[in-house]
Amino acid sequence: MEFLLSILVGLLFAAGVYLLLHRDFVKLVIGIVIIGNATALFIFVAGRIVRQNAPFIQENGLPPENFADPVPQALILTALVIGFGIQAFALIVFKKVYDIPKVDKIDDLKK
Repeated sequence: MEFLLSILVGLLFAAGVYLLLHRDFVKLVIGIVIIGNATALFIFVAGRIVRQNAPFIQENGLPPENFADPVPQALILTALVIGFGIQAFALIVFKKVYDIPKVDKIDDLKK
């Protein structure tokens, strides 16, 4: 399962970078969204996928032998909030750039 998710993360990063290299603003914003989701999935896969035990201390004072790590889950939540902020900023910049000179490609801004 982790192998398939790792391949999916690689494909998402490749698709995001491919869209970032285009000169169209819409594709640029979609590339930012895809890279943000790929990053969240990468952190999730790096934190091990375990469904047996919650990360609670047992009665003997030791954690369970095989447990889900809560730190990657907290990092994913933080990354999602930051990603939404970046996406909102990119959409506002896209709207402002499109409204003023009526262009939708980055190369047309030089004119």
